[in-house]
Amino acid sequence: MIRSLYQRQDGSIRTELEPGEFTTALQDAEAMLWVDFMGEAPDVCEPILRETFKFHPLAVDDALQESHIPKIDDWGDYLYIVLHAIDFDPQDGGHVDTLELDIFLGKNYIVTHHDEPIPTVDRVWASCHRDERRLKKGGDHILYQLADELAASYMPVVEEIDEAVELIEDRIFDQPTQAMLEQLFKLKRVLLHMRRIVTPQREVINKLARDDYEVIDAKDRVFFRDVYDHLVRLHDINESMRDLVGGALDTYLSVVNNRMNEVMKTLTVITTLFMPISFLAGFFGMNFFQPVAPLEQWTDKPALWLTIGAMILVPVSVYTWIRHRAWM
Repeated sequence: MIRSLYQRQDGSIRTELEPGEFTTALQDAEAMLWVDFMGEAPDVCEPILRETFKFHPLAVDDALQESHIPKIDDWGDYLYIVLHAIDFDPQDGGHVDTLELDIFLGKNYIVTHHDEPIPTVDRVWASCHRDERRLKKGGDHILYQLADELAASYMPVVEEIDEAVELIEDRIFDQPTQAMLEQLFKLKRVLLHMRRIVTPQREVINKLARDDYEVIDAKDRVFFRDVYDHLVRLHDINESMRDLVGGALDTYLSVVNNRMNEVMKTLTVITTLFMPISFLAGFFGMNFFQPVAPLEQWTDKPALWLTIGAMILVPVSVYTWIRHRAWM
């Protein structure tokens, strides 16, 4: 799908321009054109990007054929920028994915390309369609809105991860399970994936806020500094969450080890209690060959009662001694 917003000098807005009208719209330096390619085939997008907008073939190839981490390329009269939106599905086992958003920014136009629907782009598109003042501020201001919305979209993901970690911490002492361990590792991978995106995206926004680009108005750099502050905070939160998940993982392993120690201690106590009984039963259950001296007294009633008493007294004594040593 190819959609467009075109604001003339008088402030009126046209939508859904035909691709053949883009050239005429670009010739008006005081107008503003936003073209959005969403899920469109590369063979449809490439002629428009290369012939109508005159983008460099390498930049077009980066946008249509390759995936990149967030970056910014200065081509003189336009910028090529790669940003990433995040797609986190807690229902799908905490699966996280990033959606690449390619942006071409010129003096009187902005071109966006993405293969999948991105809610952030739709929100900014709707706000520009409702309020003509947003388009009038220029393409760099639209870029700021996109970057700001993308940064804001990361926060609900962080909050969901935080709630998941808190839930695990509440349950980890009561009933640690294998599923809990798997969820901790999934959350750890999600945070690592976020860090790989947030860190370079933060540097891209920092360049937009501080470097002198021809298509970025000096008065708009302060807006990118605000987005940069949001991403710095998000990066710090991500680091804290990674530490929190690592602490929960250590706690899980500690609880499991403690439970294993309790089980081993109980089994050891049981074995210790029955060890004297096993010895007595084994000794008196042997078949004796009668030696020189007569040993009939080993099988009479006093010997039986003495053996039973020893079987009762010895475990009780061992149990009392274990309790006295505070081993259980």
